[in-house]
Amino acid sequence: MRVVVDRTKCSSIGLCEATAPDIFEIGPDGVMNILIEDISADRRTDLEQACENCPTQALSIVEN
Repeated sequence: MRVVVDRTKCSSIGLCEATAPDIFEIGPDGVMNILIEDISADRRTDLEQACENCPTQALSIVEN
């Protein structure tokens, strides 16, 4: 699976990074980056939590 970010909604607040810092990173330029393109199924809970925590609903999970 992978995560998709709607850049028009993302405010780079960082709750995704706090939930899954090995998947998400707010760069020095203030832009949120996805660090892992193909996310393993055992990370689903963390990924779902990050999506739920996003206050702008900018994250979504896409199945491969």
